[in-house]
Amino acid sequence: MITPVVLIMASSSLILSTSQRLSRSIARARDVSDAIKELLAQADQAGNSAELHVHIQQLEFASRRARLLQAAMTSLYVTLFFFVASCISIAVVYFVSSRYAWFPIVLDLLGVGGLCYASILLVKESSVALSAVHSEMQHTMQQFERHRQRQRRHSYPFWFWRTRD
Repeated sequence: MITPVVLIMASSSLILSTSQRLSRSIARARDVSDAIKELLAQADQAGNSAELHVHIQQLEFASRRARLLQAAMTSLYVTLFFFVASCISIAVVYFVSSRYAWFPIVLDLLGVGGLCYASILLVKESSVALSAVHSEMQHTMQQFERHRQRQRRHSYPFWFWRTRD
């Protein structure tokens, strides 16, 4: 009876943290969507294309993360159901007949399988989140390098370029 209760607590904790991750992912998707709308409104500016491409890519990452997190949440809720059903079935089997002692074990195994599946989805989501951050940081570093090169070109004094007569 103790094992399913511990697994119920673990599943509940994962549900809570996954829910927070999902809400952050949705907020990120909304922020990126707003940024895309701003870029599209300023479509006539030069250099907007690269920025728009990066934002579209970030929106795709956020969307993929949200889908993975939603699937993980579904799996965790189903897992929670199996663990609660296992606790109830242990009590029922105790009072009815020990001939059905296998039934709570099957429910626990289904719950553990759901927990494993949710964990795999959460690992995939973490990988997508890391890819999104890497992509965004790579774009930011490219912008920084372009800015630094422009600064170098304009930082030499005028007399440096003049030739002596």
